[in-house]
Amino acid sequence: MESNKYDIIIIGGGATGSGTALDAASRGFTTLVLEKNDFAEGTSSRSTKLVHGGVRYLEAAVKGLNMDQFNLVKEGLKERSRLLKNAPHLCSRLTLVTPIYKWWELPYMFIGLSLYDFVSGRRGLGRSSIVCKDKMINNFPSIKKNALVGGVKYYDGSFNDSRLNVTLLKTAQKFGADCRNYSEVEEFLYEEGKISGVKVRNKITDETYIVNSKIIINATGAFSDKVRTLDNEEAKKMLDLSSGIHIVLDKKYLPSDEGLMIPKTEDGRVLFILPWMGKCLVGTTDEKTTLSEHPEVSAEDIKYILKHLEIYFDLKIDESEILSSWCGIRPLVAAPKNASTKSIVREHIIISSDSGLVSILGGKWTTYRKMSEELVDYVTSKFALENKECQTKKLKLIGSENFTKEMQVDCLDEDIKNYLIKMYGDKANDVLSCTKKIERLHKDYAHTNAELIYTIKEEFVQKPMDYIVRRTSLALIDKKAAKEILDKVLEIMQKELNWDEKRVNIEKEKSLELLNNSL
Repeated sequence: MESNKYDIIIIGGGATGSGTALDAASRGFTTLVLEKNDFAEGTSSRSTKLVHGGVRYLEAAVKGLNMDQFNLVKEGLKERSRLLKNAPHLCSRLTLVTPIYKWWELPYMFIGLSLYDFVSGRRGLGRSSIVCKDKMINNFPSIKKNALVGGVKYYDGSFNDSRLNVTLLKTAQKFGADCRNYSEVEEFLYEEGKISGVKVRNKITDETYIVNSKIIINATGAFSDKVRTLDNEEAKKMLDLSSGIHIVLDKKYLPSDEGLMIPKTEDGRVLFILPWMGKCLVGTTDEKTTLSEHPEVSAEDIKYILKHLEIYFDLKIDESEILSSWCGIRPLVAAPKNASTKSIVREHIIISSDSGLVSILGGKWTTYRKMSEELVDYVTSKFALENKECQTKKLKLIGSENFTKEMQVDCLDEDIKNYLIKMYGDKANDVLSCTKKIERLHKDYAHTNAELIYTIKEEFVQKPMDYIVRRTSLALIDKKAAKEILDKVLEIMQKELNWDEKRVNIEKEKSLELLNNSL
């Protein structure tokens, strides 16, 4: 690093940390982001891939006359609109349908989703409508037909979470931010009882160094309480942790480009069945959990999802048909005692310790930009920095500045061209220019040697799983294929990063351990 002093240091390279880095850097503050693993390695790459206001929260707001829930939905819908405009290559409109099996639920659900449209206002993505039984069966051939009344269609947003995360960092980097993964904060430094810097260990080289700043932000998501105790051993727990479990199936189980939303399973959870990256993604959230760097999907989790698929579909899915599975941990602001995690308002809070450590807790992907804006406003006020206006409301992210769906890409293979446009936007040709000879890494997927080289040079890739899981999402949709390209990935990385055979073998062993277990 050219300097060891920054205006703002951010610990955590997930959605909130990356968004905050972009907000701070685009206002002109010298900014450093430190992430102990890879960017988005935790919750920020393990979401349900939805950009939404939260239909369930709106129902809770109306039933309980709860303005906090209502405002959260309203804010989420506003941010949904901004995200779809600022990163159109990574975010898009998604049609969702809720199947109805009791006649009285049809008008109830339609009115509720029409209210969702109303709250969206001019930012709405389409008007909700009632879908007749015959059309439901035509669009979803395997849906349970017995007692089916029809369905209600509405619109929300879908996105690629891990690619958005790295895109935020690349955009922040354009404004001068220093973004460093595999950089773990081991301790805080103090002057007269106030935080003055951090001691950081580079987990790749095992080197340690000191970085100074009076403004240090803890944006570590589910690990926020752990970082707070690094500053103050007696810091009180402020988070309740909830897991989100997901499995991926072949597209044949969801032949339509529309997704399904089951608003209430037998234990009150929401179940989503979504089209994502050419597969069928099934997921649900709100199960209490404990902190883990690589949370595993349990056998009970798998049985829960398969059981509920059988409730709503006339089919029997065997566990062997699951292409991949993953679990993410949601950091929810602690609720009153005995409250379930699904009842917690997913609002965020910003707090400061006696020593000056600023922590942001809670929130969700959809509102990352608003959270970041509030956080930078908070620190500029608290630490008497120059009050510079937020730039991110209309800021086009890297890849979207000159993006059009009809843009020309120098590639003859249609699937590779379409894939690169969706993942890299107007940087698609930059990816292809990384090598003269384009070679596929897997016969069934559009990943190439050029893409891997590009992500090493431009997108902070230092380990095979950075590319296989988070830059491409291949391991999230097909673990078998991910294992099959591992040797090719290692071969290219060895050449690009000058690894010896010992390093190659270590990385292969670590990658296979994750691919065989929890990603």
